[in-house]
Amino acid sequence: MRPIPIPPKPGQESVWDYPRPAKWEDINKQIKVIFNDVVLAQTQRAKRVLETSHPPSYYIPAEDIKLEYLTETSRKTFCEWKGWCLHYKVSVGQKQVNYGAWRYFKPSPNFVSIQEYYSFYPRLMDACYVDDELVIPQAGNIYAGWITSDIVGPFKGEPGTMGW
Repeated sequence: MRPIPIPPKPGQESVWDYPRPAKWEDINKQIKVIFNDVVLAQTQRAKRVLETSHPPSYYIPAEDIKLEYLTETSRKTFCEWKGWCLHYKVSVGQKQVNYGAWRYFKPSPNFVSIQEYYSFYPRLMDACYVDDELVIPQAGNIYAGWITSDIVGPFKGEPGTMGW
């Protein structure tokens, strides 16, 4: 059963207007990721991926990430739209989290442009920002959407949404 979308107010987007299959787009908002008091990533050259029922995930170019804090793991996953993905452990000082970041090392043809871009799970980071707004992580253990005040749902991942 499809949920009833929340009507967006002026300046907002509904995740129910996002496409399926997913697509990416360039954005010029300031994106920042913080872990253990270190700014791991900061850019105004991000891409965001939009998919029906999900808040956007933001992808940051490698040049704008402190890659010395990321370690490739053996975990690989596959997305039917984006392709093959590698997951990374994030370690800063004594604090670490497995699978805190990922990148599509073998993207599908429509997602080649994000191949050298990384994304982060906001629920595993200390803070993620879009412009100066603190992101609310998408609910659920497998989702990585970044919820901001200009995005309305309901969002997949919330209780009772797995059948959408």
